[in-house]
Amino acid sequence: MAQAKEKTTKSKFTAAQKKEILGDFKLGWVSRHMSLIGRKEVLTGKAKFGIFGDGKEIPQIALSKQFKDGDFRSGYYRDQTLMLALGQVTPQQLFAQLYAHADVEADPSSAGRQMNSHFATRLIDKDGNWIDQTKSKNTASDISPTAGQMSRLLGLAQASKVYRNEKALKGKEWKKFSNKGNEIAFGTIGDASTSEGVFWESINAGGVLQLPMVVSVWDDGFGISVAKKYQTTKESISEVLSGFQRTKDKPGYEILTVKAWDYEGLIETYEKAAKIAREEHVPVLVHVVEVTQPQGHSTSGSHERYKSEERLKWEEEFCCLDKLRHWIIDNGIAKSEKLDELEQEAQDEVTEAKTAAWKAFMDPIKQEKATVIDLINKLKEETGVEKAGEYAKKLKNYPNAIRKDILSAARNALAATAGNNGSARQELAAWVKNSREENRERYSSHLYSETDKSPLKVEEVKPKYPEKPKRVDGRLVIRDNFDFIFEKYPNTLVFGEDSGKLGGVNKGLEGLQDKYGEIRVSDAGIREATILGQGIGMSMRGLRPITEIQYLDYLLYCFQGISDDLATMRYRTKGGQAAPLIIRTRGHRLEGIWHSGSPMGMIINGARGVHLCVPRNLTEAAGFYNTLLQGDDPAIVIEPLNGYRLKEDLPENLGEFTTPLGKPEVVEEGTDITVVSYGSTFNIVESLIPQLKEAGISIELIDVRTLLPFDLDHVIGKSLEKTNRLMVIDEDVPGGASAYITQKVLEEQDGYFNLDSEPRCITAHDHRPAYASDGDYFSKPNAEDIFEAIYEVMRETDPEKFPAIY
Repeated sequence: MAQAKEKTTKSKFTAAQKKEILGDFKLGWVSRHMSLIGRKEVLTGKAKFGIFGDGKEIPQIALSKQFKDGDFRSGYYRDQTLMLALGQVTPQQLFAQLYAHADVEADPSSAGRQMNSHFATRLIDKDGNWIDQTKSKNTASDISPTAGQMSRLLGLAQASKVYRNEKALKGKEWKKFSNKGNEIAFGTIGDASTSEGVFWESINAGGVLQLPMVVSVWDDGFGISVAKKYQTTKESISEVLSGFQRTKDKPGYEILTVKAWDYEGLIETYEKAAKIAREEHVPVLVHVVEVTQPQGHSTSGSHERYKSEERLKWEEEFCCLDKLRHWIIDNGIAKSEKLDELEQEAQDEVTEAKTAAWKAFMDPIKQEKATVIDLINKLKEETGVEKAGEYAKKLKNYPNAIRKDILSAARNALAATAGNNGSARQELAAWVKNSREENRERYSSHLYSETDKSPLKVEEVKPKYPEKPKRVDGRLVIRDNFDFIFEKYPNTLVFGEDSGKLGGVNKGLEGLQDKYGEIRVSDAGIREATILGQGIGMSMRGLRPITEIQYLDYLLYCFQGISDDLATMRYRTKGGQAAPLIIRTRGHRLEGIWHSGSPMGMIINGARGVHLCVPRNLTEAAGFYNTLLQGDDPAIVIEPLNGYRLKEDLPENLGEFTTPLGKPEVVEEGTDITVVSYGSTFNIVESLIPQLKEAGISIELIDVRTLLPFDLDHVIGKSLEKTNRLMVIDEDVPGGASAYITQKVLEEQDGYFNLDSEPRCITAHDHRPAYASDGDYFSKPNAEDIFEAIYEVMRETDPEKFPAIY
């Protein structure tokens, strides 16, 4: 709201301002009734769970007035009023999400995949093309883990800084992502969630980087039932963070505090905050205090159980909507009758939206229900099986049956009539098959890119070598390939611990900061969670960041963000958002408990939605970067740590050759046994080929190359048709990646039917690897372990040819 006030004794507000104030009052009540009515929908059984933003209406309306096209929100599940005020969600869409309406038209945020109040705007079209972000108000898809949105906020803000200052990004092709870097990233968080470590890490990083972000902390005094005296030192996040306040001599934050019920104060505060962030690229923290939460945390319980009578009475008195009502009357803007009228209009609009959302949700389900009841009754008549009819009757008597009830009835009816055959049974079976396909699309699509930009569709280009190739350290292959990448793609940038001035601890970026500048090749503090978050946010704004996590073991520091945010982003928006971030790390066989881990099982099972590349050398790794930068999916590339000083031939088509995803390579053809491995351990297996041949054993050696995706063409299964024996070798713990590989080959590739011997997995021990070369030898599969294991499998087939070693 404009703050110019008329100099008159009659009124200090213009007609336009009065209209705006009354509009804000009504909007606040629309949101409040959404919360009140939404809770009833859960308690009456029409929805599973509800979480709402009541009590925060006026602060969020004030914030919305500073939110411009091109800006981004990285918030959490209390922001329904903000999204309403921005025009990014309607009451009907919020109820559609509450009912889990699995249709992107009904629920554009997630197509029913996320619980209510988890918001997102569509950032890419159905073909995977970026929508012009400067012409819309944007929100990154919300996640439930508290404070998880904070690290991503950094990258959304940092993108503005990059676009403002990087000369390589001044062309018109980048105009759809930024208007000269003038965009703000608005972050929102509950006060109790500021106790999380990622909040502190993010606040520190934002201050170091001086990013244009405005962080709003909604302080309602509790974290569910836990009072803030148990959450925050001094019970005030703004007081604790006062050391971050910028001064004339030192950069930092602008820290502002305002009351949630102070309409004028809120508007002035957010106007000031946005101006500082947008113009000066200085981060701002707005601590919104004296917030109420009229219905408690969620529909899971009642706040009367943990709030005192005094607190409950205070919350009634200081409700921001009631305070605004009194302020409007006191300032002569409108009378009580007008405000009553606006409240009623708000309630009527919400009730109408709820009814429309429920009808839109239930009508197609009712049609499916009627169809299945008819099909089951036909089946009963055809077979004479009374039990089938019982399923139809039960379904008919269930007034609010949903798809699981309908499909369950159909499947049970088919099970009850097993052994019968006829047209009715075939018709019902066809319906079940079609329903499963439709529900796979509703609930299991878009885990990875399904567009033409998918990295799976990038054509393989093999490395080319001159007649006499130059032999160099592996690190030079990766370094020189990055040089070509940065030249070819002006929106690429890399950052991490020691990545800038030093060029990486293994010199894989040596000299590139001098060539491309500190924006594109930069150092970062020791803060893996926010290094990841910077990458996620920037990758959502048209940049192609490569974030460096120095060692694979340190991935644990940011794994929550990988698993909860990055891996699920495309899925939880049903293809509406993407974050094609590349995470570069190095690992496997070095020495020491925290420098030689290989937690592949953890990554495989916790990061579905992210490609996992495990190259055996640096040429293969370089090829993965070349592939991934042509695609639109996120990925982790684990460079073999012991490969930087090993010699490799230098390709002459650097920046062009590609390593395909999901395409294992048969490095050695053989007839006796299929041996599968990856990464550094693969090289140990390969070194044994002469010794195995000398012993009379012909192995078919296959490099998996990627674990996610895994062997899309069933190369390993086809190898088993020839060898009939399988051995999987890796350095993860027992039951980790080797078990995953074995399950894939035996079950999905029907490898079980081609086995003449028991499949074997050779893995590391259960514990972390001990220090030094002896520690490596006795902790992980060594050359002798591998040779003897292969030999023993062959001995089982021909004891005379392969006599016992021991």
